[in-house]
Amino acid sequence: MENDTSKPSKKGVYAALSGTLVVAVCCFTSILVIILGAAGLSLFTPYLDFVLFPALALLIVITVISYKRW
Repeated sequence: MENDTSKPSKKGVYAALSGTLVVAVCCFTSILVIILGAAGLSLFTPYLDFVLFPALALLIVITVISYKRW
């Protein structure tokens, strides 16, 4: 039996969407700040925006591309 590799799977869409939701939760709520504070790493909280907002934008683009391919 042949495996049809030309048809994209739903796994890429689900992975990109779940990554986007995780980064969005970390961006817009204080969950990551509380976790970093509890771990003693609150020194890095002012720099979270420099990492999380570009990551959110990149994951939104990847989600849209994978949805269009699916």
